Amino acid sequence: MEKIAVVFQSLDDVTRLRILALLLKESELCVCDLVAVLQLPQSTVSRHLSLLKNSGWLTDRRHGLWIYYSINRSLAPVQQFLVPVLVNFVSSSQTAKDDLDRLENLSRGNCCA
Repeated sequence: MEKIAVVFQSLDDVTRLRILALLLKESELCVCDLVAVLQLPQSTVSRHLSLLKNSGWLTDRRHGLWIYYSINRSLAPVQQFLVPVLVNFVSSSQTAKDDLDRLENLSRGNCCA
């Protein structure tokens, strides 16, 4: 029961929902790209990424100095159940659409090249 509570608590923040919406559309994003799209300080984005990773939503990989995040391919059953719900509702929000537009217009990878 505690693991389910952690999963739901991890969704109780607009920034974390925005991150998940972006990563559900993109296979992988660098922290610097997320900072640029979300227009938030790196420390804030990193804190939310850490919480999402610790709750099982995300995995990361290090490439030199940069860390890239993606949706965990081994999600818990409750998370697997929630993914279509997130895709349907979160990505249809105007905020998520604005984030995806910023991502599309971003010169991606320039900060971590």
